[in-house]
Amino acid sequence: MNPLADRRLLVACPLLGLLGGGLLWWWGGRPEIAFAMGTLPVLILLVAEMIRSLRQGAFGLDLIAALAMAAGLAMGEPLAANIVGLMYAGGQYLEDYAHRRAGAEMTALLARQPRTALRHDGGALTEIPIEQIAVGDLLLIRRGAVLPVDGTLASPLAMLDTAALTGEPMPVRFAAGEAMLSGCANAGDAFDLRATTDAAESTYAGIVRMVRSAADSRAPMARLADQWSLGFLAVTLILAGGAWAITGEAQRALAVLVIATPCPLILAVPVALLAGLSRTAKLGVLVKSAAVLEAMARIRVLVMDKTGTITAGSPALTAMAGHEEALRLAASLDQASEHPIARALVAAARARGLTLTTPAEVREVPGEGVTGLVEGRAVAVGGPAWVAQLTGQAALPPPGEAPAGALLCAIALEGAPAATLVFADQLRPDAVATVAALRADGITRIILASGDAAAPVQAAAQAVGADSAHARQSPADKVALIAAARADGPVLMLGDGLNDAPALAAADVGVAVATKGGAAAEAADAVLLVDGLSRLAGTLRAARRARAIALQSVTVGIGLSTMGMVAAAFGYLSPVQGAILQEVIDAAVILNALRALND
Repeated sequence: MNPLADRRLLVACPLLGLLGGGLLWWWGGRPEIAFAMGTLPVLILLVAEMIRSLRQGAFGLDLIAALAMAAGLAMGEPLAANIVGLMYAGGQYLEDYAHRRAGAEMTALLARQPRTALRHDGGALTEIPIEQIAVGDLLLIRRGAVLPVDGTLASPLAMLDTAALTGEPMPVRFAAGEAMLSGCANAGDAFDLRATTDAAESTYAGIVRMVRSAADSRAPMARLADQWSLGFLAVTLILAGGAWAITGEAQRALAVLVIATPCPLILAVPVALLAGLSRTAKLGVLVKSAAVLEAMARIRVLVMDKTGTITAGSPALTAMAGHEEALRLAASLDQASEHPIARALVAAARARGLTLTTPAEVREVPGEGVTGLVEGRAVAVGGPAWVAQLTGQAALPPPGEAPAGALLCAIALEGAPAATLVFADQLRPDAVATVAALRADGITRIILASGDAAAPVQAAAQAVGADSAHARQSPADKVALIAAARADGPVLMLGDGLNDAPALAAADVGVAVATKGGAAAEAADAVLLVDGLSRLAGTLRAARRARAIALQSVTVGIGLSTMGMVAAAFGYLSPVQGAILQEVIDAAVILNALRALND
């Protein structure tokens, strides 16, 4: 059965007990029987959960609720026990709902990983599960497919998108015999791969194991309520035991226990955090549990990836030497190519309002460029060295100094150099403002960590105002960096790719830019469901506000409860009166907790 349905049934028991007791009282029957029957299921489940928690080394305030219900039944105060049972069951339902609310959304969000591969078998192609790949198998990697295992290139040439592993935004050219890593995607024509590992020993499988290891080694997030448990329990037992010992009246001890039932903790905390989760959902951020929201409120260090996280993760035209007619003709020709630079060139031409026409006699040389006819004119687009070889003339120099990590593209018209284009991975429009907002909201240290080369990483760090930058970082390096950064406070990791997944799992809170879904979203504690970083700052503010309101509700609620406990110890409140007073306190703190829904 659905766990939330179980909790609903648990809440129904004391509700039916109260209803049945009221009807029996109206008809002149024995309402205490209904009150007791409504309390017993809650008490039995609570005792079972307490035993299971104690075996796991956990201890919390649930003991007070169990004592209050058991004592109420034993001392002939079943109505008070029933009210305590209702408060406890309601709090458990709210906490479970806050924890599980994101499950259905995550199922739709996460992308499926490749499960099969095409293997050459005696001149034919056979589709097999990746678990059946053996060392030495010759595999066909189709355009756009992800490499299922590590291997060497068995074709003359290939282009790979390695961003998932290294953060490099530009496609990388490989020659025959060069090593290729699983997890990269084919950015060019289909090629053959000779497997050098099986699926279990591949680079991708190693990263998955690292994610699991990092998640297992991370300290569990304690509930806010449990942090108050020992002190409040000690005060409660001293007051209850003292009142009983001094006066000899067990009813006073019971009244103290009933009022001490920590409903401001059991109810107000999950309500405030659930309200905070609802607030973050409106911002377009999926926070996977209330415990994550609590942890977010304490974050002091931000470690973030570069490519695809604070940058767009794809090339864009940033500068041009030449005239726009050359750009228009080149973009018209590149409509026939699926190369990332070709797509960026076409996008840039359309953004400028240029009219593109249909090319003819198109010929693409993988890893080099494209030639063809546009409106009867011979056009060539590709790397400067290749275009220079075709024309016998050096390509036009780029305009000024190209940014770190940029890629140059040359255009030739009718056999003569016509333009040189500069493509680079640019910062997201909101990256600088987001980093500034996070620093203003309490982040004391910001670190940029990327698998990309040093020059573009340093340039990006300087542009956004990071405190330090680390280039050429492997997944294991990022995990180690997280561990070292924790000396300055709880760490939030922001990333988007497969290479970020272990660090996302190792951080106190991992947040994935999940427009692409996949392993990063699965390993992370929270997911930015919409493109852009600005919502991260709003999420941290919502988390801090929700936790502050929860603490405020707890402080006020426990303070009022303590005053009621003292009054009960002196005999001014009966158990039932104490239970009703506790309900009034609960209503007040819950209404206060709901303020977390607002800005």
